[in-house]
Amino acid sequence: MRVLINTTPPTNSGGVANHYKGLKKYWTEEVHYNYIGGRKGIPGSLIIIVDVLKFIFKMLIVRPDVVLLNPSLGKTAIKRDGVFLTLSKIFNKPTVVFFHGWDEFMVEKISKDSASFVKRFNKADKLLVLASSFKQQLQNWGITKPIELTTTKVDDELTEGFRIDKKSTGKTILFLARIEKAKGILIALESFNKIKDKIPDAELIVAGSGSALDEAKRYVEKENLTGVEFSGYVRGNDLKKTFKSSDVYLLPTYGEGMPTSVLEAMAFGLPVISRPVGGMVDFFENGKMGYLIDSYNQGDFAEKVIEILSDEEKLRKMGRYNYEYAKEHFYASYVAKQLENSFRELISN
Repeated sequence: MRVLINTTPPTNSGGVANHYKGLKKYWTEEVHYNYIGGRKGIPGSLIIIVDVLKFIFKMLIVRPDVVLLNPSLGKTAIKRDGVFLTLSKIFNKPTVVFFHGWDEFMVEKISKDSASFVKRFNKADKLLVLASSFKQQLQNWGITKPIELTTTKVDDELTEGFRIDKKSTGKTILFLARIEKAKGILIALESFNKIKDKIPDAELIVAGSGSALDEAKRYVEKENLTGVEFSGYVRGNDLKKTFKSSDVYLLPTYGEGMPTSVLEAMAFGLPVISRPVGGMVDFFENGKMGYLIDSYNQGDFAEKVIEILSDEEKLRKMGRYNYEYAKEHFYASYVAKQLENSFRELISN
């Protein structure tokens, strides 16, 4: 089976690029990547014609059995990948569309008049999404083609050498994400401020970069908040060390698809405190994996973090459960296998 995947270049820092970069070594079928979008400092809008011609060339050379497109639900991506979908169907190829990002502004806009969206994307033979709520929205708009849930992934090699039974426990909370208000960085810091009242030796690692970083640092300085470390963007061995040295993962995010950082935290045996958004709702077991809190109140998040950090047995039990669950459901080798099975099923039908 030959598969052609349209994705952004591996040099990009976005989720789509990282997803397929991480899956590359685990494919068992003949998979070809076709890189599209902005690269080498050139905006995607300026090289769309080049990308279209390159896609046609790849279709002629690779002669794929399946084509996989990877838009986000954004204005530019919908238009661009609508063109690639049309071209793929002109070549009469089974085509899968995987919606990664899910922009609520676009949801509102499409909901007012979904006819053009449905006309464009109902040409696909199958659609993939990261959450059942996304699937329901597509069906509400009028998409009639099969829609399947999938997930992001944890690179098998990231946890290589990690043993849950050797993990020590402490009082370290981890916030690892883009440092943006939409990711809940300010809620996390305000929660930590309250946690310190009950657990004075608690520590918070803030890993990442983003537009709210300066504001976050100002808050720490203003509140004279001790025990906060801003470690910047981490990757590779630094990423592994960060997860291994942490005890609880905190992400009071406003919205997600399927955050890879949550899956990685679980793979390193961290209980997760987050919100009921995106694909987490479909698998998360409250009280077993941590807690999804339907609130933006910093006190609610602080309460659950304190509950876990104050009970070593609960901390270890949740950590082991998450470790085992991630190993079974989220490793890249497993995700690649599931995607290939989905492609085979499409071809056979």
